[in-house]
Amino acid sequence: MITFFHNHPFLIGLVSCLMAVAGMPIVIKIAKQKHFVVRPNKRMSHTGEIPNIGGIDICFSFLLAYLIFEFHDFQQSQFLLIGVLAIMAVGLVDDILILSPSAKLLGETLAGIALVGFADIRLTNLHGIFGIYEIGIIPSYLISLFVLIAIINAINLIDGVDGLASGLGMLYCLFFTVYFLLVGETNWAILAICLIGSLAVYFCYNVFGSKHKIFMGDSGSLLLGYMLTAFVFHFCEINAYNEVPEALHMVAAPAVAICVLSIPVFDTIRVSLTRIKHHKSPFNADKNHIHHLLLRTGLNHIQTTCILLAVSVLLIGLGIIGRNWNFWLLVATDFLICTILTFILWRIIDYKNVKH
Repeated sequence: MITFFHNHPFLIGLVSCLMAVAGMPIVIKIAKQKHFVVRPNKRMSHTGEIPNIGGIDICFSFLLAYLIFEFHDFQQSQFLLIGVLAIMAVGLVDDILILSPSAKLLGETLAGIALVGFADIRLTNLHGIFGIYEIGIIPSYLISLFVLIAIINAINLIDGVDGLASGLGMLYCLFFTVYFLLVGETNWAILAICLIGSLAVYFCYNVFGSKHKIFMGDSGSLLLGYMLTAFVFHFCEINAYNEVPEALHMVAAPAVAICVLSIPVFDTIRVSLTRIKHHKSPFNADKNHIHHLLLRTGLNHIQTTCILLAVSVLLIGLGIIGRNWNFWLLVATDFLICTILTFILWRIIDYKNVKH
């Protein structure tokens, strides 16, 4: 039976999906009973109290499905899975108690040590960026932790409208699933497939739920960022050491990963620089993210999500086309497209403001 599912890995996503379907009503019931909810505030367009611990269902359905089909690999994946539980716990505590930025950063770092230090999933090669290839263990740990925290928080910050973080997460996981299957990294593909199945159920509740609507909360967004970072690290590493068929080798693998994650990465950089420019802390919340700008044009949540998903598909396509370009050329092209699209969006907002 296990062999059958390994030969048809997308069916494993169906299993994680069914587990998430079974678990979500329980999570919603607990959230309402314990008042783990988000109340309306000036940064929300929703009304009523909405449960905000959807990440619990994503986490456990994803982990259980993976363990059922990959338990034989548990010894090698145990620290990665411990890290998943740790980052989910950090997010859950933040959802319930609201941690300070420094405490949240500490929790992310500790969870990151499980991935980088114990699971040994990290960057060991810079692919010639700044003329550097293989790096020592200390720079490897430091750079990997920095990238991990950057991606985790970028995904966390993009989770601002219905379906956006989970929609982007499914798209990104699909990219890594297909690539890992093509290069024979089946266990990594199954990890991504399990996450897609769990996210799909959350997406439906988050976007189409009425009485049963739920947010993933930091427990979900931090977990998603954590797993995407693991996929990025492995993707870069197998390309750095030519562990893939020549036809599928990507010389500019780190730049391709940036293209894949363009929306959250570019938006986080843009918003942080804007806050610093106005003498504000990069950690200060505001309504200047890309999804907020799209909402200001009159679009609703699902329209905003669909547009950003479409742009992401375009930028992933750019990454695939430019997979063997120079790193800086591909990143510059990617960021130039993002800048032009953002500029056009600002002009649309200005036009609508003048019109009204």
